[in-house]
Amino acid sequence: MTIHMARNSITPFIHTGHALAAILTAFLMASFSSPSLAQVPGFQLGAPSNAPPDGRMFVRRWQSNPPLGFPTLSPKNLKATKAAYQRYKSIAKKGGWILIPKGKLSTGSSGQAVALLRERLRLTGDLKGKSWNPDLFDYYLEKAVMRFQARHGLAPTGVVDKRTRAALNVSAKIRARQLGLGLRRLKKYTGKTRKGRYVVVNIPSAQIEAVDRDKVISRHAGVVGKLERKTPILSSWIHTLNFNPIWRLPPTVINKDLIPKGRRLHAKGQSVLVNYGIDAYDGNGRKMNPTKIKWNTSQPYSLSYRQQPGKDNPMGFLKINFHNAHSVYMHDTPSETIFGRSFRAASSGCIRVSNIEKLATWLLNGQKGWDAARVQQIKKSGKRKDVQLKKRTRLHFVYITAWATPDGIVQFRRDLYRKDGVGKEAANY
Repeated sequence: MTIHMARNSITPFIHTGHALAAILTAFLMASFSSPSLAQVPGFQLGAPSNAPPDGRMFVRRWQSNPPLGFPTLSPKNLKATKAAYQRYKSIAKKGGWILIPKGKLSTGSSGQAVALLRERLRLTGDLKGKSWNPDLFDYYLEKAVMRFQARHGLAPTGVVDKRTRAALNVSAKIRARQLGLGLRRLKKYTGKTRKGRYVVVNIPSAQIEAVDRDKVISRHAGVVGKLERKTPILSSWIHTLNFNPIWRLPPTVINKDLIPKGRRLHAKGQSVLVNYGIDAYDGNGRKMNPTKIKWNTSQPYSLSYRQQPGKDNPMGFLKINFHNAHSVYMHDTPSETIFGRSFRAASSGCIRVSNIEKLATWLLNGQKGWDAARVQQIKKSGKRKDVQLKKRTRLHFVYITAWATPDGIVQFRRDLYRKDGVGKEAANY
């Protein structure tokens, strides 16, 4: 959690605009398509949009509306990941690939860098067939770049920018190691996810999946912990939903955010508590007068703090609770623009969930008196309500940077917290 200072597989398909739809329709009909590549990563003909594929609006839409795809923890991914591991080891043994030099590449670019890009994408299966002019960045190379971007968690713009080039230049040896680690990590969970319902947060992907019987019911963009306030790896059970919750500030936020901010504002003659509608309480539970708090002493550390429900509450309208030793939870946020970013490590360890209403409805499925309309109604009302789930739902926070899906598509995500032991190379995009 942070205080908001303002009044928070190649996977199959996503809705895009008509202009992009025309391009992708032609792409799907291209003669070099294979059964797995025909399921173009992340694309589906859908809702109108005036944004071009490489526009900021397209990137925001892509990142904040992830396609369903295959479950990350599916037992079916084990065989595919093992095969991908062997394949990338073989590529590394043969010398890997040559680095793509600096400089933006897009349709119409030409030169040696384009030829290197073409060979790089051919090695990993993103590009099929040969070109009459390998030095030219043509239509087919653009689509290959889109494939590569989508399976690396990047918006498929077809433009080789700084992030895409950094992902391209992670060595084959490192990618093989990540797949080996991914295989071992998957094996820890597949026995627990073979049947039934569960929610999984893959931290490197910054995404949340609601899964039932090995099928993704909904996938949500998420915000995970900052590099200095990492989201923990854990397994638990979701047991309670707090609608329009009171925010009880956790120790990390109090010590690293609230008190430093309180001292800065106090020096300007202002009150952080008044400015952000936060109440302070002493050890006996008595509400303090915000003007009487001595911010430059140790007093603020002995107090507890709460923020009532409302538009400034960082919890948004819903908090999802599960037992854990880290004081973390999942929640809504009043600041949704962050879900459209590629890099979404911005919390104090808790998980912010996009379109959380849909996840709440699924968690309450079968519980008398609860459906999507009821969830929307309580959101609009702003009234406090705590609901205990009749059937708890299994929850996993996992750290998987590399895996493959049954269609043969190999997925990679940035090594956000550098847990893979491969240095910074796989974390720099």
